[in-house]
Amino acid sequence: QVQVAESGGGSAQAGGSLRLSCVGSGGTGCGYEMIWYRQAPGKEREFVSSIDEIGKTRYADSVKGRFTISQDNDKKTVYLQMDSLNPEDTGMHYCKIRVYGGWWCKGTAWGQGTQVTVSS
Repeated sequence: QVQVAESGGGSAQAGGSLRLSCVGSGGTGCGYEMIWYRQAPGKEREFVSSIDEIGKTRYADSVKGRFTISQDNDKKTVYLQMDSLNPEDTGMHYCKIRVYGGWWCKGTAWGQGTQVTVSS
């Protein structure tokens, strides 16, 4: 069974930086994609960025050039470095893992979320 847990949220001024972490467990021997989403108050959850087991990355247009996703395979941890933050980045940030590959590689898991608040 796969699981993920986020950390690293907090408050920042506009123009500042924060780094989020997502630690995964389970899914040994599986391919995976680790995905960051965020949800602002009163809005739908939206895709932010993702990375897979070979390091292929994707970004939402709204964060390209400002956010960088990376991973430490030994620590089974994915990082989201968020620079040049603006108030529109405020929201609960969630990590999701999706595994695939062998017959035992099933399912997805969401973390509890970590709050990011950016003030102007």
